[in-house]
Amino acid sequence: MKALTDVRALIIDMDGVLWHGTTPLPGLPDFFQTLRTLGIRFILATNNASLTQMQYVTKLANMGVTVALHEIFTSAMATAFYLAENNNPLTTRVFVVGEEGATQPLIERGFTLTGLYEIKKPSDPSQKGADIVVCGKDQTLTWDKLATATLNIRAGAQFIATNADTTLPTEHGITLGNGAILAALQVATGVAPICIGKPEPIMYQQAMKILGSDPAETIAIGDRLETDILGAVRANIRSIMVLTGISSEADLNALDYQPTWVMPDIIAVTQALQNMA
Repeated sequence: MKALTDVRALIIDMDGVLWHGTTPLPGLPDFFQTLRTLGIRFILATNNASLTQMQYVTKLANMGVTVALHEIFTSAMATAFYLAENNNPLTTRVFVVGEEGATQPLIERGFTLTGLYEIKKPSDPSQKGADIVVCGKDQTLTWDKLATATLNIRAGAQFIATNADTTLPTEHGITLGNGAILAALQVATGVAPICIGKPEPIMYQQAMKILGSDPAETIAIGDRLETDILGAVRANIRSIMVLTGISSEADLNALDYQPTWVMPDIIAVTQALQNMA
């Protein structure tokens, strides 16, 4: 395996890379200590939109790792940024299928969030529904949320997905991800969502702006080929695939794109970074 070179910044996935659910993966504190020692800038960029920045900071603290708020970047934050660039938040109403991690960035940008069964009705102009439906991973998912999202989309609301991951690695095993919720809404409405998270390059591009890095000096670390690694390819940055999450080495054979490096886990990544120094 060729050595790591010219690494100034890392964009690091979390689920399947740093932990499985609430269980940290081996070598987690040493990995971050190495980044601090070597002065490598990083941002933790996850497609999982269920938690806020502070909740992720707290989760890592409970695992013995200290990070700052500005070192956390979620697909929900990327979605709020994208929507604010393309809409006036002060006049745009959004219905969210998601948890606090999905709603907080939208509120901070100034969007108005709508509630259950607030739907536009052509027969009654006073009835105001959502202009946009945003869907992120939601462990509080209910029939009423799905029904409200469906009604709004069918009434003409734009359909936005924070990400389209079909599965999620947890301490219990691999469970359903946001893509499973999207599939239900797409079947019910006949409308495909616009996805903001990986593998779309926008999230990596936004992360590099935050880091102040350029593609030549930035490496993405992830566990999922069709999101983390494909997103890195589309953003024209190098990538490391770790084998502690969703994708396996066998999955590489069927693809026309590849990670720059394949490593078993973050312990191996840590050793490679130390050897670079």
